[in-house]
Amino acid sequence: MVRVEDMYAAAASAGLLVDAEVGGQIVAVDFRSPDETVLDGFALSADYSMRFPLSGLPNLAAGHTVTIGGAVYRVRDVRAIGDGSERRADLSLL
Repeated sequence: MVRVEDMYAAAASAGLLVDAEVGGQIVAVDFRSPDETVLDGFALSADYSMRFPLSGLPNLAAGHTVTIGGAVYRVRDVRAIGDGSERRADLSLL
Protein backbone atom coordinates (compact mmCIF):
# COMPACT_ATOMS: atom_id res chain seq x y z
CA MET A 1 0.00 0.00 0.00
CA VAL A 2 1.30 3.46 -0.93
CA ARG A 3 1.42 6.03 1.84
CA VAL A 4 0.40 9.64 1.17
CA GLU A 5 3.91 10.75 2.21
CA ASP A 6 5.36 8.57 -0.58
CA MET A 7 3.05 10.19 -3.14
CA TYR A 8 4.06 13.67 -2.00
CA ALA A 9 7.77 12.72 -2.11
CA ALA A 10 7.35 11.49 -5.70
CA ALA A 11 5.42 14.65 -6.68
CA ALA A 12 8.12 16.84 -5.09
CA SER A 13 10.84 14.95 -6.99
CA ALA A 14 8.94 15.59 -10.23
CA GLY A 15 8.74 19.33 -9.47
CA LEU A 16 4.97 19.34 -8.99
CA LEU A 17 4.99 20.83 -5.48
CA VAL A 18 6.11 24.13 -3.99
CA ASP A 19 7.70 24.87 -0.64
CA ALA A 20 5.54 26.40 2.08
CA GLU A 21 6.99 27.85 5.27
CA VAL A 22 4.97 27.63 8.47
CA GLY A 23 6.59 28.69 11.73
CA GLY A 24 10.11 28.12 10.40
CA GLN A 25 9.24 24.65 9.06
CA ILE A 26 9.36 24.08 5.29
CA VAL A 27 7.01 21.50 3.73
CA ALA A 28 6.37 20.64 0.07
CA VAL A 29 2.69 21.31 -0.71
CA ASP A 30 0.29 21.21 -3.64
CA PHE A 31 -0.57 24.91 -3.94
CA ARG A 32 -3.55 26.05 -6.04
CA SER A 33 -4.87 29.50 -6.93
CA PRO A 34 -7.66 28.98 -9.48
CA ASP A 35 -9.73 31.96 -10.52
CA GLU A 36 -13.29 32.12 -9.24
CA THR A 37 -15.98 34.35 -10.73
CA VAL A 38 -17.42 36.83 -8.22
CA LEU A 39 -19.81 39.79 -8.29
CA ASP A 40 -22.22 38.02 -10.62
CA GLY A 41 -19.52 37.44 -13.23
CA PHE A 42 -18.05 40.94 -13.27
CA ALA A 43 -14.77 40.09 -11.56
CA LEU A 44 -12.35 37.25 -10.87
CA SER A 45 -10.90 36.35 -7.50
CA ALA A 46 -8.27 33.73 -6.69
CA ASP A 47 -9.36 30.85 -4.47
CA TYR A 48 -6.09 29.92 -2.72
CA SER A 49 -5.63 26.47 -1.19
CA MET A 50 -2.94 23.94 -0.43
CA ARG A 51 -2.91 20.20 0.12
CA PHE A 52 -0.31 18.44 2.22
CA PRO A 53 0.27 15.24 4.22
CA LEU A 54 -0.92 15.48 7.82
CA SER A 55 2.50 14.32 9.03
CA GLY A 56 4.11 17.41 7.44
CA LEU A 57 2.02 20.01 9.31
CA PRO A 58 0.07 18.20 12.02
CA ASN A 59 -0.67 21.38 14.02
CA LEU A 60 -1.73 23.70 11.18
CA ALA A 61 -4.95 25.48 12.12
CA ALA A 62 -7.09 28.44 11.12
CA GLY A 63 -5.35 31.73 11.86
CA HIS A 64 -1.82 30.49 11.18
CA THR A 65 0.22 32.16 8.44
CA VAL A 66 1.89 30.36 5.53
CA THR A 67 4.55 31.80 3.20
CA ILE A 68 4.58 30.44 -0.36
CA GLY A 69 6.73 31.97 -3.08
CA GLY A 70 7.35 35.10 -1.00
CA ALA A 71 3.62 35.77 -0.49
CA VAL A 72 2.04 35.47 2.97
CA TYR A 73 -1.34 33.76 3.38
CA ARG A 74 -3.61 33.31 6.40
CA VAL A 75 -5.15 29.86 6.93
CA ARG A 76 -8.96 30.16 6.88
CA ASP A 77 -9.88 26.50 7.29
CA VAL A 78 -8.21 23.07 7.44
CA ARG A 79 -10.08 19.90 6.44
CA ALA A 80 -9.21 16.21 6.31
CA ILE A 81 -9.20 14.49 2.91
CA GLY A 82 -9.88 10.81 2.33
CA ASP A 83 -8.70 8.64 5.21
CA GLY A 84 -7.42 11.68 7.15
CA SER A 85 -3.72 11.32 6.28
CA GLU A 86 -3.98 14.31 3.92
CA ARG A 87 -5.26 17.82 4.61
CA ARG A 88 -6.55 20.76 2.56
CA ALA A 89 -6.11 24.30 3.86
CA ASP A 90 -8.09 27.21 2.41
CA LEU A 91 -6.00 30.38 2.37
CA SER A 92 -6.46 34.11 1.99
CA LEU A 93 -3.73 36.47 0.77
CA LEU A 94 -2.53 38.98 3.37
